[in-house]
Amino acid sequence: MMPWRRHRRSAPTLSSADQASTWQVVSLLLDYPDETLVERVPMLTEVVATLPDSIRMPLRRFLEHVTSVGLGELQRDYVDTFDVTRRCCLHLTYFLHGDTRNRGAALVRIKQDYRRHGVELADEDAELPDHLAVVLEFGATVDADAAWRLLNDHRVGIELLRVALAERDSAWLDVIDALRATLPQLKGDDEEALARLIAEGPPEELVGLSTEMNAPYAIAGGNAPGDVGPGAAPGPVPVTIGGPR
Repeated sequence: MMPWRRHRRSAPTLSSADQASTWQVVSLLLDYPDETLVERVPMLTEVVATLPDSIRMPLRRFLEHVTSVGLGELQRDYVDTFDVTRRCCLHLTYFLHGDTRNRGAALVRIKQDYRRHGVELADEDAELPDHLAVVLEFGATVDADAAWRLLNDHRVGIELLRVALAERDSAWLDVIDALRATLPQLKGDDEEALARLIAEGPPEELVGLSTEMNAPYAIAGGNAPGDVGPGAAPGPVPVTIGGPR
């Protein structure tokens, strides 16, 4: 077991309302940006204004970024960030398992966890169950405890995603920082284990993070497994878990 998985048994420090609001906002901001997102900015800004500073400030910066750039530029940046390079993959199990059978088994377990809580993922045009936006929406609207365990089990993926976004100086770094503010802080041997994983990559057939262009998911031009392209149909809030957003 990875050392940070011990955090799955820790308790959130935010109120349940603030945590749910943060996770729902982050879920929407990690989805492919469309006109619906632009229309929601005033509403999201009002929600963000009620949150603690560690969450409010990065999310406010990102929402200001959304309003300051054109939608076309925002969409191109999203695709270049999340759909072209695997280093910024939004699918949590990819960081631990890569394109292996182990990942398939992990996806099945997550889907079964959703089903135990009465959630059936839409099959048509749906994200995979480990997509960060889906996990956060599940936590915000269905079961916070189950999502908490899932996020902390895959904390390594969130940390590696943050490293990749920071290297790109991506606007979405603020969104991930807001999410990290809802989770336990890494320290001590957590940081050492993360640094070792970044430097060496996971063992055997698993993928690791590297700044070298020959890193398994640093190769441009290949979509991460399960990525969906632009053009997903907008939907109301809250939306069906895993369905078109």
